[in-house]
Amino acid sequence: MSIEAGVVVVAGEPVFWHLPEGRSAGGLPDSRTLWDMLWQHRLAEGLGFAHSHPGSGCPGPSYTDLTSFAAIELGLGRRLQWWITSADTVIRLAWSGRTYTTFLILEEPSWTQQLRNYSEGTQP
Repeated sequence: MSIEAGVVVVAGEPVFWHLPEGRSAGGLPDSRTLWDMLWQHRLAEGLGFAHSHPGSGCPGPSYTDLTSFAAIELGLGRRLQWWITSADTVIRLAWSGRTYTTFLILEEPSWTQQLRNYSEGTQP
């Protein structure tokens, strides 16, 4: 069974794998450690967060995803990059002035397969 997993990304590189207790196919709990990592890197270029959704096809952000993105950005005082992966597709979301715009990623980031592995409960 697929469970959600996450990763903090700075300048294209993973800096923290978010694999908290209580994660499931439908949710990825927050943690103090995750917030601390985002805060520590808040001034870094290319700061973002990626998480997995179960299944395949083009994943879309949930309402919880969108409200979490907005809250985190408000707390950090800046906009981030957001990625969502499925078993075979990656999207990136970015604030476009009124809403988050979705971009289909054709060349997957280097950390994508490891995120999928953690989502499936395996490691590379």
